[in-house]
Amino acid sequence: MTDYAYSTAAELVTAMENGDVSAVELTTAAITRIERHDGDINAICVRDFDRALAAAGTADTARSRGEAGPVLGVPMTIKDSIDIAGLPTTWGFPPFKDNVAADDAVVVSRLKAGGAVILGKTTVPLALGDFQSFNAIHGATNNPWDLTRTPGGSSGGSAAALAAGFGALSMGSDIGGSLRVPAHFSGVYAHKPSIGLVPLRGHTFPGTRPLPEIGGDLGVVGPMARSATDLAMMLRLLADPDEAGLGLGYRSALRPARHDDLGAFRVLVLDGHPLVPVSSEVRAAIDELATRLEKAGVTVRRQSPRLPDLAENARSYMRLLQSSLAAGFPPEVYAAAQTTAAALDPSDTSLAAERARGVVLSHRDWVAADTVRAVQRAQWADLFTEFDIVIAPVSSTVAFPHDHSEPVRRRTILIDGEKHDYLDQTAWGGVATAPGLPSTAVPAGQSAQGLPIGVQLIGPFLEDHTPIRFAELLEREFHAFTPPPGFV
Repeated sequence: MTDYAYSTAAELVTAMENGDVSAVELTTAAITRIERHDGDINAICVRDFDRALAAAGTADTARSRGEAGPVLGVPMTIKDSIDIAGLPTTWGFPPFKDNVAADDAVVVSRLKAGGAVILGKTTVPLALGDFQSFNAIHGATNNPWDLTRTPGGSSGGSAAALAAGFGALSMGSDIGGSLRVPAHFSGVYAHKPSIGLVPLRGHTFPGTRPLPEIGGDLGVVGPMARSATDLAMMLRLLADPDEAGLGLGYRSALRPARHDDLGAFRVLVLDGHPLVPVSSEVRAAIDELATRLEKAGVTVRRQSPRLPDLAENARSYMRLLQSSLAAGFPPEVYAAAQTTAAALDPSDTSLAAERARGVVLSHRDWVAADTVRAVQRAQWADLFTEFDIVIAPVSSTVAFPHDHSEPVRRRTILIDGEKHDYLDQTAWGGVATAPGLPSTAVPAGQSAQGLPIGVQLIGPFLEDHTPIRFAELLEREFHAFTPPPGFV
């Protein structure tokens, strides 16, 4: 049988429709590959192979009856934090290692209805709160490009699975870059949807009731793949309101991409941040991409007076992010955080200080931060009258060596040989997350060490097809997925 390990979902569907391969054969091959390689990578924390083979058989039967669909019979994985009925959802917390979901998340229901074959669940860090993917239940996940390095987090297991050829698709989530950082570190594609576009119900903290979102604040769930075309397909499949929430009265009617020709796009390129330095190799990759775009006829600019204040964005985002994450903190942890925040110098506007304030943010101060976000959202809308896409780093560095030291807040990250605050890296995720904008992470090159370098393509609010279409054109013109050496 042809080796389909690194085929896209679209290619797999074509092969099945042509009778070249069956869903059962693809699923069997994926299972064999996981059993052969995942001991080194540790991306699949829960295997569901029996049900996957049964689902593949059902897909083959459906296709024999003339049924079709973009994920019918396609093997894929799902992030641990997204509920699959009958499987544990842990978020990396040992007390929840036996927390079995009663129902599928909305996105899982939609994928199953489309005939997707779910191989299992992928690893996450504790509380989904890290740029690495390790926890006390399942251990650490390694990057297929270099097993001594992280594949990213918190959707790192999904990114590693895609890079290693464990299924053609995956689902992850993102509040601080958790889709985009793993894609960047692992050389794959991911899309952070506009806020509220893809239903969140079933991406639920263990032990709590899944409820429909009405609006949402920062977090999203989104697709991961080895091609931008597959991201577009997944978005079409998943982007409709929750039938238990806004779906009672609304349906999605997303605008098409602004352009279908690469040269028609107007692009603003960012390679720096006022509060977070970017490594020379990431800046060089972005500069090379910008130069190639200009040669291809794309309108490229390096600055604009319309760009919202990135420092203000980062500070308000840190407050909003920590306020959201701290809502479930135990009383003793919250009390300690209050003491820490009270001791801060009012003139300290470092991102670490803003995170500390965010943990104990009053509702009054939350409204103030939310107002900053609303103003910036309007500024972004104005910017997108001049540009179609903003290209920005996903993270300041390529994938870094494992660092599981505690506490996380004391970790540092090396940027061109100098130590910087580890958690400040969330600022790059916050550029798109705070205003709720869509952002597509795509491969853009490799470092001198041969590690993947990605960029994020930020688009206008609820115009998700614009950055994804731009990603498709980049994939066709310049960069496509490259398998890591040793796993081909």
